[in-house]
Amino acid sequence: MTLRALLSSQTDKTISHEVVELDDSRLPDGDVTVAVDYSSLNYKDGLVLTGRGRLVKEYPHVGGIDLAGTVTDSASARWRAGQRVVLTGFRVGEIWWGGYATKARVKGEWLCEVPSGVTTRQVMAIGTAGFTAMLAIDQLEQAGLRPSHGPVLVTGASGGVGSTAVHLLARLGYEVVASTGRAAERRDDLIRFGASDVIERDTIADVPERPLLTERWAGVVDAVGGSTLSHVLAELKYGAGVAACGLAGGDKITSTVIPFLLRGNNLFGIDSVMRPIEGRQEVWQRAASTMDLAMLDAMTTEIGLAELPDAAEAILQGHVAGRWVVNVNR
Repeated sequence: MTLRALLSSQTDKTISHEVVELDDSRLPDGDVTVAVDYSSLNYKDGLVLTGRGRLVKEYPHVGGIDLAGTVTDSASARWRAGQRVVLTGFRVGEIWWGGYATKARVKGEWLCEVPSGVTTRQVMAIGTAGFTAMLAIDQLEQAGLRPSHGPVLVTGASGGVGSTAVHLLARLGYEVVASTGRAAERRDDLIRFGASDVIERDTIADVPERPLLTERWAGVVDAVGGSTLSHVLAELKYGAGVAACGLAGGDKITSTVIPFLLRGNNLFGIDSVMRPIEGRQEVWQRAASTMDLAMLDAMTTEIGLAELPDAAEAILQGHVAGRWVVNVNR
């Protein structure tokens, strides 16, 4: 039995990729085998495929940090052949072979059912990005955020997490302001996704000179980090919070404790990788039931395995908009 995969190899410090046929025996140990339909392209996939993130410890390697398909063989009591499953996180695609192949062998405790009402393509259009966005929104709501509190800012709104967060928030009744470095180019799309306004990243990208600025945001989903996160911390309304889920703009922030002490603000870290399996199914179902599936399809681009190396470079350069799914059989 064989599978088709994008196999990444390293020679000295050079990473190369080739679409190849492999014997099933090359798959890692695991108790569930999945016939993969789709994976997706995320910022972390770009780091893995280019080698910049130093996330892969052993080559040759099959990347793809998420996947959706059908169970073909299972030694897990939780799963049986024929069930549709989705997987994100648990270092799959980093230290474990991932979704850029027609088959994957994984641990059953990493899997969730594909939510009712969506296809495997659509659940990968939601993907790691949409799952992360839903986690961020859930965290802000657990801290008290409600639509009546005022505008919610989404930074990095052109990317996968950002564009999905814009749409999910709008569908949940929030007034959403989208921030992107490509405001002129992406305004119409972001308004269509649900944003009430689109602002240039540069307007909130500087580290503020004062610890507190005018109160603007009832909540923030931040997919950028760096100086942008430093800035929005100073603009939170009293009692508001930021859900931080990205670092495309850098991993260092400059702030003080004053927003937390004088305005009761909160900074929440959102981890979708090692989050325990408990509760994941509910997050997937909420994301899938909240999405306008026609809009999801409109914000999705489909590519094949051979196109991934170029796409990886593009996403790191900020040239990938919306959600990109990978048809591993193409």
